[in-house]
Amino acid sequence: MALPFTVMPAMIDESLQANCSPREAAEHLAFKKVQKIVEMTQGRPSRWVCGADTVVALEGEVFGKPENREDAKRILDRLSGRQHQVITAVALYSGRTEHIDCRSAVCDVTFAAVSTAEIEWYLDTGEWQGVAGAYRLQGLAACFISSITGSPSVVVGLPLSDFYVMLRENGYPFGAQAGNNSL
Repeated sequence: MALPFTVMPAMIDESLQANCSPREAAEHLAFKKVQKIVEMTQGRPSRWVCGADTVVALEGEVFGKPENREDAKRILDRLSGRQHQVITAVALYSGRTEHIDCRSAVCDVTFAAVSTAEIEWYLDTGEWQGVAGAYRLQGLAACFISSITGSPSVVVGLPLSDFYVMLRENGYPFGAQAGNNSL
């Protein structure tokens, strides 16, 4: 059975706001995505809308998606041999309450020291495109990661255990109630 979620891309400006914390940046972007979908679907019954966004932070610098290959190289050079934080925010809209709940989770990730040649090899794969911090845990960059403290699902982009709690707390109908279309 398919989940009763609205699935559509939310095209928003993903520029990071100046002077906000990494957590605030991630939550702002996730909230904007859901808000955009809710606005786009006015007049149509949307029971649930979910949006997520991830940022990477190192010593106060916040990295979103790299603008180009040079930006990705700069980010990967900065992460090499260091621990950084990955923050993923999830926003959940309930059509029943017409409320958007937004929360975030943090994970610490440590990169091994990565050579310039290794970074160039990785950049050649194209996996850095469209992802915060210029890497994907679920791809080739996994070989650069020496440790993770926290849930790897935060790094992948959807903190599953936190999302499950959000669904439950917002009245998502798990079990026998899931087929009830009146929610």
